[in-house]
Amino acid sequence: MRVTTRGCLLTLVALSTTTVLAQDYPARPIRIVVPTAAAGSPDVLARLLAERLRERWGQPVVIENRAGAGQIIGAEIVAKAPADGYTLLLPTGTYTTSVAIRTTLPFDPARDLTGVAMVGQGPLMLVVHPSLPARSMKELIALAKARPGDLNYATAGTGSIIHFAAEALAVAAGIDITHVPYKSATPAVTDLVGGHVQMMIVSLPSVWPQVKAGRLRALALSTAKRSSFAPEMPIIADTVPGYEAGQWWGMLAPGKTPPDVVRKLNGELNRILASEDMRPRLADQGAEPVLMTPEAFTEYVRAEITKWRRIAQDRNIKP
Repeated sequence: MRVTTRGCLLTLVALSTTTVLAQDYPARPIRIVVPTAAAGSPDVLARLLAERLRERWGQPVVIENRAGAGQIIGAEIVAKAPADGYTLLLPTGTYTTSVAIRTTLPFDPARDLTGVAMVGQGPLMLVVHPSLPARSMKELIALAKARPGDLNYATAGTGSIIHFAAEALAVAAGIDITHVPYKSATPAVTDLVGGHVQMMIVSLPSVWPQVKAGRLRALALSTAKRSSFAPEMPIIADTVPGYEAGQWWGMLAPGKTPPDVVRKLNGELNRILASEDMRPRLADQGAEPVLMTPEAFTEYVRAEITKWRRIAQDRNIKP
C-alpha cells in the first residue's frame, strides 16, 4: 500500500510541476529552428509567427536557419534539444519525405518529436511546357503511356515533397516518367520554362506568374478537393481517383515536452492563425491556415511518413 501511495504522490508532484512550468512559460527567449535556407516559405512563416508570439508573450522569438539533408539536420537539432518548449521546429512536407527515404536516422521521428500545431496547407500544381501535346490530365497520362520513360519531370531534389508528389502520380496512374532533380525549385522552373524538361508538380507561387504569362500550361492541382487559390482548376484526382499530395507547414517540439506547454503553444498559435490579418500573409506563400490539436497534428505527420515510405519502396527511392 505504501508503494502505491508513494507512486500516486510522485505522479501528483510531476503533474503539479508540469502545470507550474506551463503557467510560467515562456520565461525566456524561444528558438524556432527552420530546417531550410532563409527567404523560403518556412522561413517567412516562421518569422511571421515569431513576431506575433513576441507581441503576445513579451519574449524574444529567434529564428535559426539550419538547412541541409532534406530538413533532417534541423530536425535533429530540435529532436535532441531540451524538452522544455524553448526550441521548436518549423518544417514542411519535405521533412516527412526525407524521413521516408532513410533507413537510418540520428533520431526517432515517432519518439523524439511531437506535434505542436499545423500552420497551413497548400496545393501543388501540375504544369507542363506548352510544347507538350497535352491539355488535360487524361491527355498527359495517355501520352506518358504511349511513350514510357520519355517524359521528364523536374523537382527540387531527390526526396523533396514535389519529387514524391510526381512519383505518387506515377504509381497511381501506372505511368513511367523520368526524374530530373535540381538543387531547388527555382532552377527547375527556369529549365521547365525553357523547354529543357517537360513537366513538374510544384507550389502555386513558384509557377503561377509563368502560367498567367502563358509560358507554362497548368493541368491540375494535387489536393483531394479544389482549392480556393484556383477554384476553376481541376484536380488530379478527377482523373486518377484517390490521388492526393500537397505542401504543409507545421510546428514540432522535442518529444518529451510537457503536454501543458505544448497545449499552451498550440492555443496561442491557433489564435494567431485564426486572425484575419494572417490569412493573406499565408496566402502569399501558397498556404491556407489549418487549426489542429497537437494530437491530431502528431498523427498527421506520422501518417504522412507511413504514406511516403510506401511510395519510396514502390519506386525504389533512395537518398
